[in-house]
Amino acid sequence: MSHRYAIYYAAPPDSPLERFGTTWLGRHHRTGETLEQPAVPGIEPERLRELTTSPRRYGFHGTLKAPFRLGAERTAADLHAAASAFAATRTAFTLPPLVIADLKGFLAFVPAEPAAALDDLAAACVRDFEPFRAVLTSDEIARRPLHRLSQRQRRQLETFGYPYVFRDFAFHMTLTERLADTDKAILLPHLRTLGRRLETEPFTVDAIAIYEEPTPGAAFRLTGHYPFQAM
Repeated sequence: MSHRYAIYYAAPPDSPLERFGTTWLGRHHRTGETLEQPAVPGIEPERLRELTTSPRRYGFHGTLKAPFRLGAERTAADLHAAASAFAATRTAFTLPPLVIADLKGFLAFVPAEPAAALDDLAAACVRDFEPFRAVLTSDEIARRPLHRLSQRQRRQLETFGYPYVFRDFAFHMTLTERLADTDKAILLPHLRTLGRRLETEPFTVDAIAIYEEPTPGAAFRLTGHYPFQAM
């Protein structure tokens, strides 16, 4: 397996949202720096690190186009140029604040209300960056829990490399692994208390970002941030 790339929403640099997410996960997606996670009464520091393993590796983000390998004759420079050109045609928009929710055991920031503009942005990213994606291998498909996917989701996996697109897309910024009820009972109210300030701030989407995974299993890093430029 080679280098992978993803098109993500990244919180604005040094914004309250970015500071919250990177500190909670214990790693900065821009620098790779390890950060001290907040103390959670009832959860040992080692346990909190375990419960945030996957979101820490992927970096604090909201998925717009899921990780993919580059297709033949496509380069990282091509992808970054396309991201810059894409962003130049987009207009920033503001949504109601994000809230912390339980997504079938995973805790994440989600929009407080339906967000058609965000859904449309994700759909455009899926379509516009599809020419850069290498076709999934049989091994990559086999690793998916196909028995849990609907027929539509299976078609989307085959066509776009990811099942949860278009009607199946739901924007979220993941904060934990899937939790046991005992861990969730502690972490959900604690996160909601920590994130209360953010629930009063509008959520502005004004850029897309490229994150890269240099080797299989390595941590993703933000390597390109492209502000929207259309008025």
